[in-house]
Amino acid sequence: MKFNVSSKALYNSTSAVSKVINSKNALTILDNFYIKLEGNTLTITGSDQENALTARLEVSGVKGEGSFCLGARRLVELLKELPDQGVEVSVDDDTLEVQLSYASGHYSFVALPGDQYPQFRAETAGEPIRFSIATEQVIAGLDNTMFAVSNDEYRQIMQGVLLDIAPDSITFVATDTRKLVRYIDRRTAPGVTGSCVLPSKPSNVLKNVFAKEETLNFTMNARNAIIESDHYTFQCTFLNGNYPDYNRVIPRNNSLVLTVDRSALLNAVRRVGIFVEVDGGLEKFRITPDSILIKSNDPNLCTSAREQVPCSFTGNELTIGFSANYLMEILTTLKGSDVVVNLGDAGRPGVFRPGEEPENTELVMLLMPMTIGDF
Repeated sequence: MKFNVSSKALYNSTSAVSKVINSKNALTILDNFYIKLEGNTLTITGSDQENALTARLEVSGVKGEGSFCLGARRLVELLKELPDQGVEVSVDDDTLEVQLSYASGHYSFVALPGDQYPQFRAETAGEPIRFSIATEQVIAGLDNTMFAVSNDEYRQIMQGVLLDIAPDSITFVATDTRKLVRYIDRRTAPGVTGSCVLPSKPSNVLKNVFAKEETLNFTMNARNAIIESDHYTFQCTFLNGNYPDYNRVIPRNNSLVLTVDRSALLNAVRRVGIFVEVDGGLEKFRITPDSILIKSNDPNLCTSAREQVPCSFTGNELTIGFSANYLMEILTTLKGSDVVVNLGDAGRPGVFRPGEEPENTELVMLLMPMTIGDF
């Protein structure tokens, strides 16, 4: 078996596929790529038993066909260091010795038989739902929600992003019980109804690998999905369980409206946050019609900080506490010059929205308050 391929194209494909391979695998065969040559198409697959990613690229000078497994880490590291040029790859069908060579270099590997690689079998029970969506919209949904995914192993269903699919929209949701994000995108009409919870790892693969693809085609079953683009096929497994009713926890009667410059507030929160208690992370906010006074202190170290930020507030005065780290995550993720916050009282969560957002999208971020004593 023999073929010619661009070293850069081969590196891009192997580097992308390697993102689905675990650093430590129970099955050592999963430390390898499954590489298959069929006609002029080379496919490279990586898997962690729950997810499998396959890249496709065109090759030339083909002689023969077949499959083999090759160590992923070493191949990616080699290709990363190669100059951008054509390389020839030849495989001895009997000994499975792999030769990678170009004008001034020659490298030798020993492969494993392709039939030893476990094949990922997607569940096909029930009628699947199918829809297409622009990649940019999926990445926007994940960018706005992934920071709120829970790390609590006792709430496994919250360790991923919920995709709630309606005929006229897709809603992305993430929560860790302290903060919640709901992002509705009505720019696409899937024409179907369904839902799934996409774990963090597949979410990151979609963000990092598919960014340059134009369209994603979803085929979803109850337990998993096949996501295809022009150059990749991704098979991923969902989280099982019932996701919380996210719409019920978003307050609808927070009548006090705070409008403030996002960058100014973020920078002030970041500076004052240096002086919070390590264990608590509490920042206190006293909001008046034209300014926000932000305070923090760490009595263990006898340190304190305070800073004032101009704002517009429809109430008379409100004192409330928030986690500095969580608030910084929200303000960093939100885009635009202004942020609008709907508040009720010191015990109700704050509802954060961007001052302006793209047409046919709706972004809401909810943050639970912290109990404060004296201001």
